Amino acid sequence: MPASHTRWATVPPYPPTPTAIRTGVPTDTTPSPSGSRTGRARTAALLVLAVLATVLVVAPPAGATPAVRATNPLVAQRADPHIVRHTDGYYYMTATAPEYDRIVLRRATTLQGLSSAPETVIWRRHTSGIMGAHIWAPEIHFIDGRWYVYFAAGATDNVWAIRMYVLEGTGANPLTASWAEKGQIRTPWETFALDASTFVTNGVRYLIWAQAEPGIATNSNLYIARMANPWTLSGSPTRIAVPTLEWEMRGGVKVNEGPTVLQRNGRIFLTYSASATDANYCLGLLTASAGSDLLRASSWVKSPQPVFTSNSPTGQWGPGHNSFTVSEDGLSDILVYHDRNYRDISGDPLRDPNRRTRIQKVYWNADGTPNFGIPVPDGATPVRLRSDNLPDRFVRHWEYRARLEANVTNLADSQFRLVPGLAGGSTVSLESTNFPGYHLRHRNWEVWVERDDASSTYRADASFVQRTGLSNPAGVSFEAVNYPGQYLRHSGGLLYLRTVADATGNAEATFVLE
Repeated sequence: MPASHTRWATVPPYPPTPTAIRTGVPTDTTPSPSGSRTGRARTAALLVLAVLATVLVVAPPAGATPAVRATNPLVAQRADPHIVRHTDGYYYMTATAPEYDRIVLRRATTLQGLSSAPETVIWRRHTSGIMGAHIWAPEIHFIDGRWYVYFAAGATDNVWAIRMYVLEGTGANPLTASWAEKGQIRTPWETFALDASTFVTNGVRYLIWAQAEPGIATNSNLYIARMANPWTLSGSPTRIAVPTLEWEMRGGVKVNEGPTVLQRNGRIFLTYSASATDANYCLGLLTASAGSDLLRASSWVKSPQPVFTSNSPTGQWGPGHNSFTVSEDGLSDILVYHDRNYRDISGDPLRDPNRRTRIQKVYWNADGTPNFGIPVPDGATPVRLRSDNLPDRFVRHWEYRARLEANVTNLADSQFRLVPGLAGGSTVSLESTNFPGYHLRHRNWEVWVERDDASSTYRADASFVQRTGLSNPAGVSFEAVNYPGQYLRHSGGLLYLRTVADATGNAEATFVLE
């Protein structure tokens, strides 16, 4: 991974209000509330460049896509979720049921619709022998005109004899298809193996999975191989990752598992899960060039830090075993994963049933790498406010001051939840994603991110009437509820509450939700 791919720090839930704010315009290295640095001077040259930048009109960023709205959690008590959007216009979802005894499917025309869609059992575990216990991590794929479900299972006489198996479904709708067992996916070793997934690149279909390899003292490593057909490997597998980093071995286990692939920008991004399945669970990332030999271990580069971890302020613990799907408009990549909304678990985490399926939008850094941010709070998923007239810049907080900035790699600093207005009525408030309970509010005509103190003044200052964009009907503008005619508006890289009286003001007070 490029050196710029860094871990997003967990922030304290209620940081102190700063006593002083610098006036310089930050770059990618400027601190946020999750890691403030003090004493770094801004030069006059930077200030001049910042002022010039505010009057330049630039092309929209290549990765600009509309907002994705959903409510988390999507589905309760469903772990290891896999969601695919098919050509028939339906999303199909499968996941691990906490009883570990069956494979379930549901479908809906929208992602949010999956939350209330009826569930169908398409297969149940055997009453004896193989495939009789620990039915885990199903994935559904449509390959050459038929449906395939990959899953892991133990045996009734040895529940930990976990192996990978395949079902084949015939029929247009997998919920009513005829399903047949295609048997075990055979690898060179008859050992603990799970989490099979498949993808195609450059016309070649691959299987990726996790397995314990004899002679390596780990619980599971990651492997890739070509496929002769949807249930048979072709040629020898390649080991592409072994848990060696501290964050891959927490909780008394050494785990790399749950691989899945996202392809974009000429690269293959393979996420995987690491450590124990409690609050230590997290996502790691391997990256390969789409044109490289994927069967060469050296083609895959491991990110040195996890890319998605537990987050105390948002109340999300143990995010992992993810998949990817796309938004309804096909323009955004969606991260699908499970976690819990509490940290401490009584007993074996595998016996705790409360892992929930959640979704949130994937954003893209300027260098073409994915930015997953942090597990967002329960409830409405957040959005970013992109400037309409400076479309490479987003509203973000930096030392609690609201400002515009490009390439915000600390993604959560630029994510806000549109929630019912604190002042009531038909108003909205914009709540910080990584500082729940903090909102954008105006104070002395400046815009800050500050904690709700329950005062009537704060709640009025943090409430706005959402209007159609003053300069773009596809955007939005936010009018102060307690100062009609005054809008959130950027100027000189900072946000203020100001009137608008001309085309420039309209543009500076218009934002596009992403």
